[in-house]
Amino acid sequence: MTAYFGRPSRASMTLPPPASPEPLIDDRGTRRRAPVSDRSTVGSFASAWVLPRAASRKATGLSLEDGPLFFVGVDWATTEHAVSVLDRAGAKVAAFTVEHTAAGFARLTARLAKLSGTESIPVAIERPDGRLVDALLEAGHPVMPVKPNAIKTWREAEVLSGAKSDPGDAHVIADYLRVRIHRLRPAVPYSGSTKALRTVTRTRDDLVDARVAAVNQLAALLDTHWPGAKAIFASLSSAIALAFLTKYPTAAAAASLTEARIAAFCTKQGYSGKKPAAVLLARLRSAPAGTTDPDLCEGVRAAVLAQIGVINALNTAIKNLDRVIAATMDTHPDGKTFRSLPRAGTVNAAQILAEWGDARAAFEHPDAIAALAGITPVTKASGKQRGVSFRWACNKHLRQAITTFADNSRHASPWAADIYNRARASGKDHPHATRILARAWVRVIWRCWKDNTTYNPTLHGGNQHHTKQQLAA
Repeated sequence: MTAYFGRPSRASMTLPPPASPEPLIDDRGTRRRAPVSDRSTVGSFASAWVLPRAASRKATGLSLEDGPLFFVGVDWATTEHAVSVLDRAGAKVAAFTVEHTAAGFARLTARLAKLSGTESIPVAIERPDGRLVDALLEAGHPVMPVKPNAIKTWREAEVLSGAKSDPGDAHVIADYLRVRIHRLRPAVPYSGSTKALRTVTRTRDDLVDARVAAVNQLAALLDTHWPGAKAIFASLSSAIALAFLTKYPTAAAAASLTEARIAAFCTKQGYSGKKPAAVLLARLRSAPAGTTDPDLCEGVRAAVLAQIGVINALNTAIKNLDRVIAATMDTHPDGKTFRSLPRAGTVNAAQILAEWGDARAAFEHPDAIAALAGITPVTKASGKQRGVSFRWACNKHLRQAITTFADNSRHASPWAADIYNRARASGKDHPHATRILARAWVRVIWRCWKDNTTYNPTLHGGNQHHTKQQLAA
């Protein structure tokens, strides 16, 4: 099979540097702390901020001896960015600010172009995406995303007075780049199709979260004023439950409900549940009585209908995005590969692909993907002490997508079910066992992705071995 290597344009949004298979023990990004946000304040294309381990200058091809003459640090802000330029010896060459506008970006790239060739002027910035990063990539600069925690630690060591300012931070970032460039890798751009898919899937995730919040708010409203409406159907977010609340938004409106009326309503709505009308009416009547005060009922009616309107609007928006996701997966070069995974479906496959990306050169080994997804543990060893902890610094979207797929796959793949069951038998809880299975799947997906082929269980060595074991038993 021939590996597929797409060559994305520089104008695309950027993929963060790939995670290393085994981060250093002193990597602050792997310490047990609050999860690192993988969202930027502008847009939502960022992945986890995980720096790779580069044991030699081959990571970037740049070094202090034979690398660039200038190093640029940018302290990103919402309206204005501070820029610092240092030479190879660490002396300040320039310090200025640029506005977060097209004119400001043009002024920045034009000023840097006067120093030397753009490809030999690396730029460090505390974010892996955004329009500023795009402008720098379009100009030909290698862009090095750096972790805010790393810059904070570097500043505390270099600035003993504790002074802090935007120009000072830009200087610290540039100096960090100058000294540690041999350990950093430039950001790799995404293709336009992957960028589009990531935009849609992440927006869908946001809308799903908003729907969960809206349904919870409706449930709280009904608990206070009409508990029976919440109890009659199994899911408050189902179409039949929302239709019922639209017709009967208050306890007073449903006071005259009979078994025959409920049966007629269910038939009209195409109710597919197996509960007869008598059972549904019993649920309604057995719940605490709802509010019947006329004045209060008017307020409850308005509140319930408003909440239903929000939920229905979110349902419509999510369905529309589902159609866009399906159409995008049909045309994406890697769409068939991720759709072929057992029980991945379309939406979950798109979520994995959107976070995984299509830059083959970014991930030379499946362990890099596993670390980025946060499904590999972090080992800390010092003297006689050794501990293994949960990985907090990762791409949370990718972790959610890949573990969701892993959990579903065990119901369709005997090989996946065996890995999960053995993990549970060894004492692992469900989330831990799912992460173990997800890590196993990453190796399989990575090979299919590298070869640009679909998943075939008959060619999967682990699946074949498991089948032989089952037949031998």
